[in-house]
Amino acid sequence: MLGAGSFGTALSAHLALAGHQVRLWARDPALAQEIARRHANPIYLPDVTLPPSVAVTDDLARALDGAELVVATVPSHGLRKVIEAASPHIASGATIVSTTKGLEETTLLRMSELLDDVLGGRVPVAVVSGPSFAYEVAKGMPTAVVVAAAGAATVALVQEEFRGRYLRLYGSHDVVGVEIGGALKNIIAIAAGVAEGLGLGPNAQAALVTRGLAEITRLASALGARRETLAGLAGLGDLVLTCNGALSRNRHVGIELAQGRRLEDIVGSMKMVAEGVRTTQAALALGARHDVELPIAEQIAAVLDGRTDARSALQDLMLRPQRAETDAG
Repeated sequence: MLGAGSFGTALSAHLALAGHQVRLWARDPALAQEIARRHANPIYLPDVTLPPSVAVTDDLARALDGAELVVATVPSHGLRKVIEAASPHIASGATIVSTTKGLEETTLLRMSELLDDVLGGRVPVAVVSGPSFAYEVAKGMPTAVVVAAAGAATVALVQEEFRGRYLRLYGSHDVVGVEIGGALKNIIAIAAGVAEGLGLGPNAQAALVTRGLAEITRLASALGARRETLAGLAGLGDLVLTCNGALSRNRHVGIELAQGRRLEDIVGSMKMVAEGVRTTQAALALGARHDVELPIAEQIAAVLDGRTDARSALQDLMLRPQRAETDAG
């Protein structure tokens, strides 16, 4: 397990309870030592006890030695550096599973594309995404997600090895749709948080979620995804959770922006990464590359950059030219 944040810790606990021997890699040696001492992650999931079959290390070579499944839960901005360091230690017969939701800012690559770029395509890559707060996974609360990969054998392997009494995985070959759904929903969640922070009511929230889904689907479809994927767990399901759940980091960012707090102060006060902050500009660049209009992302980018305030951004969305619901914009 590469990454000892909240989701890496939660998945480590789940996979250990599912019968696996798990090696959890933490970048910070002090955190690794503290997790090993407490059998819990004091920063990200302090009240979740890790099973004895979870070993914690800050040594990549030790973590990856002989590992058949390598799960990357590193934030998008740090994934390339970690995988570059990990690459010499990843066995040729291993399978890589990415749970990271985002786009690389400099290249606009999806996370599976980044993994293939670094690893040269020498190992199969799968992605897991869907409505899954780390705390609930760690606590054994019922959760359903999607695993996507190019090969049917890879999908079946991850389904079999990850399944549990409370974790169900649906298979897909639409890697593009699953990853774009997971990345862009964080941007819409910031907008939903803004609407909530401004007290605009359930009507506005419902409109944002629905039009946000249309925005995500437009870009995903332009990249070759299947529209049905975005109507499923990795699209609508994850979007609904992230826009409405109290544990949503991106929703929290939006609420705080609506209260007039500076982005730097909001992000600086958070223990965990809100991926939507970094994904917004990358999504807009990807949209421009494929001639896809992303009006909600455009307004959120303006708020994040300080070019407009939260209330004005949502007003500008409402005042856009009216059109048929199924038009491109």
